[in-house]
Amino acid sequence: MAVMTSPGVKVPGDYIESVMISVKAKNPAEPEFHQAVAEVFDSLRLVLAKHPEYQSARLLERIVEPERVLMFRVPWFDDQGNIQVNRGFRIEMNSAIGPYKGGLRFHPSVNLGILKFLAFEQVFKNSLTTLPMGGGKGGSDFDPKGKSDNEVMRFCQSFMTELQRHIGPDTDVPAGDIGVGGREIGFLFGQYKRLRNEFTGVLTGKGLGWGGSLIRPEATGYGCVYFAAEMLKSKKDSFDGKLCLVSGSGNVSQYTVEKLLDLGAKPVTVSDSNGVIYDPDGIDREKLAFIIELKNVKRGRIRDYADHYKKAIFMPTDIKLEHNPLWNIKADCAFPSATQNEITARDAANLVKNGIKLVAEGANMPSTFDATKMFLDAKILYGPAKAANAGGVATSGLEMSQNSARLTWTREEVDDRLHKIMIAIHQNCFETAEKYGTPGNLVNGANIGGFLKVANAMLDQGLV
Repeated sequence: MAVMTSPGVKVPGDYIESVMISVKAKNPAEPEFHQAVAEVFDSLRLVLAKHPEYQSARLLERIVEPERVLMFRVPWFDDQGNIQVNRGFRIEMNSAIGPYKGGLRFHPSVNLGILKFLAFEQVFKNSLTTLPMGGGKGGSDFDPKGKSDNEVMRFCQSFMTELQRHIGPDTDVPAGDIGVGGREIGFLFGQYKRLRNEFTGVLTGKGLGWGGSLIRPEATGYGCVYFAAEMLKSKKDSFDGKLCLVSGSGNVSQYTVEKLLDLGAKPVTVSDSNGVIYDPDGIDREKLAFIIELKNVKRGRIRDYADHYKKAIFMPTDIKLEHNPLWNIKADCAFPSATQNEITARDAANLVKNGIKLVAEGANMPSTFDATKMFLDAKILYGPAKAANAGGVATSGLEMSQNSARLTWTREEVDDRLHKIMIAIHQNCFETAEKYGTPGNLVNGANIGGFLKVANAMLDQGLV
């Protein structure tokens, strides 16, 4: 029997507002978390009117509260023999439809609020993938930039010494995120195996020789472009000859550029925290190989691209400014693939003014609330992160399946499954948006589609 809400709260709008007030009071100084919750709640007004049982079961209060929050000390030795201390986190948000699944982020900006926002988003994103995965997120304020391989290894070993108590192949399966690539996953996995004396699929993003999946590094970028292709298809259009803006120059950006080239588009930008490269001739495969070498091997800065390719223009970015020059370049499609809130209202206005037709989010929540509203009001094709960038975690789910079955699938098999998953996610978002009376609004489609599966599982499992 469902628990009834207090008699005072009847209208869905009032109920949502009361939960939002409580979220802000209980989680002070966590603006990213408030933003993520507000965005999902905004879409759920349409659902609560049709499903009063979610309100009487106090589902919103439960879904915003993590099942478990872990915070721990990570002491390690640097190369000079000095002791350094960082803080480690794991937010186990929701396991209604499967074990917790979500990345680890190593970056100085990491704090509780950012990880809660990422874990909350992850719950709905994982639900959309059609695979049985709950949502979680973790990481540390450790900065791998400028550290030696040995320092990164000592940090990862210390981090895993604590984290290993809380994770497992059927409990919580972390992956990589910003600052956590193949090198870090290797060190983390090695320490887990050593401490637990077991070889299991406890992390995804592993090396190909020891349980990793083909296509995993490419998956977020590829998936985002596959999703965008479905959006264009809904308007009987394609990528052929489209000018595309891509931000960032890490894993997601690199493979977004590669898949855009595969589909006949012309990517013209990449960026990092120091500035933007605009190459009017387009970034071809040879130039992409240069970027991959520069970023993944030399760990250099993107401005070196302009020294190498003379026609390219380097524009430094200033954090104090309310806009980024990258989003003020005329193009057809935009792929924000760097970090949260990188597209401000002013950036969104510039994109719309310059005639952008499509925005597909490769990063997590890269558009501010106001920017998202502008895209929806302008009626452009807008693919929100939790749908458009779900390809990465979908392929992590495929890696988990291969590990559980002790199998390895071919590159073509994994790519084909990824492509089909992205088509299914788009279809779910598209049809859900129509069903709830907001055709074409994929933000509502993604939020509602992701929520319904988790909410129904929670109802089925009693008071959890």
